[in-house]
Amino acid sequence: MTVAGVPAAGAVLRLRGRELGPDRPVVMAVVNRTTDSFYAAARYDEAGADAAVARAAEEGADLVDLGGVRAGRGPRVAAQEEIARVVPLVERVRARHPELLVSVDTWRSSVARAAAQAGADLVNDTWAGHDPELVAVAAEHGLGVVCSHTGGARPRTDPFRVTYPADPQRVADPLDGVVDDVVVTLAAAARRAVDLGIDPASVLVDPTHDFGKTTWHSLHLVRRTQALVALGHPVLMALSRKDFVGESLDLPPEERLEGTLAATAVAAWLGARVFRTHDVRATRRTLDMVATIRADRPPAAAVRGLA
Repeated sequence: MTVAGVPAAGAVLRLRGRELGPDRPVVMAVVNRTTDSFYAAARYDEAGADAAVARAAEEGADLVDLGGVRAGRGPRVAAQEEIARVVPLVERVRARHPELLVSVDTWRSSVARAAAQAGADLVNDTWAGHDPELVAVAAEHGLGVVCSHTGGARPRTDPFRVTYPADPQRVADPLDGVVDDVVVTLAAAARRAVDLGIDPASVLVDPTHDFGKTTWHSLHLVRRTQALVALGHPVLMALSRKDFVGESLDLPPEERLEGTLAATAVAAWLGARVFRTHDVRATRRTLDMVATIRADRPPAAAVRGLA
C-alpha cells in the first residue's frame, strides 16, 4: 500500500526461499560467542548462547547473527578458534529452531565455508570484503551476503581522523561526502555479489555505522537512509548501542537502548528493512509500530470506536 508523504518501502529480503516484505520488518538478534564484546550483556559462553537464541526466537527475532570475534580491538582469534566458537552453534540453532534464519558475522572465507556447510543462511561480512573470497563462498553455497562499508579500514581497527571529502559543486552538505562514498562502495560490492549469482534480494547493504566513521558521519547516514534504499537491495542497519548513540547522549553501552530505538524508528520510517539488535523485544515492537504507521502492516486489533 502506498500512502502519500510516506517514504518508499525498502526491498524485499529473501533467504533460502523465505521472503520477508515490508509488512514484516526483519529483526536480526546479536548472539556473540565472545568474552570481550563491547556490551557486557552480550558476552555468551556455549550454554548462554543457546539460551540467548531461544530467548530471541521467543521475543520475535527472524534472524540470529552469530559471531565469534569481537569487531573492535582485542586478543587475536585464529580462524580455527572462530570456527570452533561459531559452527557448533550454527548446527544447534538449525536443529532446535528451524523457523529462524541464521547469519554468521565473519570476514573470513574459511569461517563462512564451514558455517555454510553447517546450515547458515547469510554471511554478515562487516569488514567490507577484506577477504575477497568470502562473497564467492556465499555464492557457491547459496547463501545471502551483507555488503558493508568501512572506508578502507582493516578488520578490528578503530577510526582515527577519518574524512570523506564532498564535491562542493554537487552537494550542499559537506557530510554528504560519506554518503557518496558509502553508496558507491555498496553499489559495487552488491553488483559483484549479483554477478556471482547471488539473488539481489539476498544481498543486503549496510552503511556500517561507527566502522571507519565519526559520530557525525554515522548520524548523517541515518538521516540519509533513503539514499541507501535507492540501491534496490534490503538495507541492514546495525545501530544497536553503538558509540554514535552513546556519544550523542553521553551514555555508556548499558544505557543506550532508548537512543538506539530512536535511530531505529527513523531508519525504518525511511525504508531500512533489517535491524541488528541486542534488544529483540523492544526492537520488534518499535519496528512493528513504525510499519503500522507507514501502513505496511495492519494494527493487530482495531476496534476502538467501532465496537
